[in-house]
Amino acid sequence: MKYNLLICGLLLLLCYGCGDSTVASQKNAHTYFDLKGFFEKERARLSQSNPLILKTVMVNDSSESKQLRIADWKKELSAFSDADMNRAAWKGLFQIRKTTSGVAYTTDSKKVPVKEVLVMERNGKLYGLQILIRNSTTLYTSSDTLSYYPDSLYEVKKSQNIRLLSEKNYRITGKFK
Repeated sequence: MKYNLLICGLLLLLCYGCGDSTVASQKNAHTYFDLKGFFEKERARLSQSNPLILKTVMVNDSSESKQLRIADWKKELSAFSDADMNRAAWKGLFQIRKTTSGVAYTTDSKKVPVKEVLVMERNGKLYGLQILIRNSTTLYTSSDTLSYYPDSLYEVKKSQNIRLLSEKNYRITGKFK
């Protein structure tokens, strides 16, 4: 009797353990390009190399530029990693199309603000990303274009239109020195 209980307990542990690893591997599987993972690696790499950046912030017609070293790359690149397409609710909503410069992920779904992600590759190596984000309600529309070229440039362009207010345009550009 004790022997049967021991075997049943071991079998239960084995089954439970297998179920956990399957769930864990499913959580790590990505349907689309892993923006979040890519920018986590970039954050670590840039924190290590600590490059000098010429950062320009422009709001409508006014701009300011400074040379600096970014203290928090996670925060600096958050707009990019926040555009991750691999959310469970968005699975199957993007079309994947090969282009001459890489892979384009696009969607027409109204519930997905990330409308396009273009992953540009040369000789099998990523050399650029471009992300288009559109949000719209009855009171507000915004359009963002995010561009990232490793060790060269990153840029966030945003256009906001709030009903009864004038349009605002923002641009943040970081050039690697």
